[in-house]
Amino acid sequence: MHAQNLSVYLVITPGVLMLDYAGPAEALRMARDMGAPLTLHTCGPQADVPTSLGTQLGGLAPLPPALPPNSLVLITGNSHEREDYATPVAQQVVRWLQTAPQSDTRLASICSGALLLAMAGKLDGLRCTTHHSLMADLQALAPTAQVQADRIFVDDGQVLTSAGITTGIDLALYLIEQVAGAALAAQVARRLVMYVRRGPHDPQISPWLAHRNHMHPAIHRAQDAIAHSMAEDPARRWSLPELAQQACVSPRHLSRLFMQHTGISVVDYQQQLRMARARELLTRNPAWTQEQVAEACGFSSARDFRRVWQKWGSAPGGTPPAH
Repeated sequence: MHAQNLSVYLVITPGVLMLDYAGPAEALRMARDMGAPLTLHTCGPQADVPTSLGTQLGGLAPLPPALPPNSLVLITGNSHEREDYATPVAQQVVRWLQTAPQSDTRLASICSGALLLAMAGKLDGLRCTTHHSLMADLQALAPTAQVQADRIFVDDGQVLTSAGITTGIDLALYLIEQVAGAALAAQVARRLVMYVRRGPHDPQISPWLAHRNHMHPAIHRAQDAIAHSMAEDPARRWSLPELAQQACVSPRHLSRLFMQHTGISVVDYQQQLRMARARELLTRNPAWTQEQVAEACGFSSARDFRRVWQKWGSAPGGTPPAH
């Protein structure tokens, strides 16, 4: 489903804010190691750069003169952007942004990296955001941009911008979900011990990451089995004994532990993930019928889908599609 490889170029400039780089880079690296079709490159206008921590970051590849098809350029932020971005080295990145991207290249920024995109003319007329302390700077550099002051990150199609610092990880998880699916993004978030993932609109808890703010290994094994099957075989219906076997506990013990550590039952958890899957499919395929959605999400019938929708889907997802 997500077979095409995405080449990600993380662009580093002198004075890089380390968390802007390391947070998203580690999330993407973990996803790649878990099987996401990602190739990662760290590059910049010079091979060795000072960081916000006073240490050196070395071994950077040069900025490629041209980018291959299906690439994403991720501009990391800086700790003293007003001074750093006035340097000839930073302006080299601006010129590169004006020439290297291809028609299908996506651009993204962490924190003050949006200022470099604006200097290159890449945010003109677009919705975008940056760190809350830099809103006026961004608007001055891109007068026609629709600067969003209250967003974790903004996806305007070919260009994504984030508020910075820890929100770079939120943006990375969002990209991972686009490339490799929600289940793998949830696995990365769990490995990062980041159970509340914020989205491109209001802060929110993704259904794929909800009820994960516990540390019980047996429950995580059961949740992993459910999430994996929703991605690979949505029609799979887990019985309590089957899940208990995955969790290495008895069915009765699993039921008790699940409620204790997640606050909901095993059945309710499975239903919530099926509804999350249904909302994703309806977003991509608004003309689908209830029967098509029910079959794709593992419901026994359209009637069963409607019943569960009334329980879990109506608040976030509106009314189900017509027959």
